[in-house]
Amino acid sequence: MNINRPCNLFIWKNRSGFTMVETVVSLAILSLAVLFVTTNMMPVFATHTFKGQVQNFISTMQRASNAAARGDNRYEVIIDISEQKYTLRQIKSLDLYNVSEDEIIETRNFGKSCRADYVIFDDLVQTDADLQIAKFRAGKAGWQYGGKIVLYDQGGRIYSVMVSRLNRIVELKKGDVQVPLPHYDNELPF
Repeated sequence: MNINRPCNLFIWKNRSGFTMVETVVSLAILSLAVLFVTTNMMPVFATHTFKGQVQNFISTMQRASNAAARGDNRYEVIIDISEQKYTLRQIKSLDLYNVSEDEIIETRNFGKSCRADYVIFDDLVQTDADLQIAKFRAGKAGWQYGGKIVLYDQGGRIYSVMVSRLNRIVELKKGDVQVPLPHYDNELPF
């Protein structure tokens, strides 16, 4: 046995490539970067889906109802079927037909994945046939009218966004759901 021969366990010759530790650290940093980008981009991707677009619309309806309940102002969500968009506005003037720029809070499109078809109110009045515009007004006491907004997804499936004037709830239901009609005083048991 040759004692003068050096031991090669601790001698590094010309290294090439990564060690296991360097590879694991690189993968961890890369994973964190992908996670960071994914979480920040998720709202952008969500608005391109049917559920994301409907959730934006329902949130707008709920914002109008909640803001009206908290204060003395009235709000309106204007649904434009022909343009496939909706606008949230705070009503500041007595003129309910003309919308001024300073009243508009936000305007959004329904999007490519979600198409608004028609609106019917709980007094059985449908969307204005000429203008294809429907308006849901909210005040301190709640919605002026209840009703439904019928939407289609990209696959042609029908959904109804139901607006209740009794309890301020706005919810999505599958199918073309029947609108609950208001009861008249003589129909109530009490």
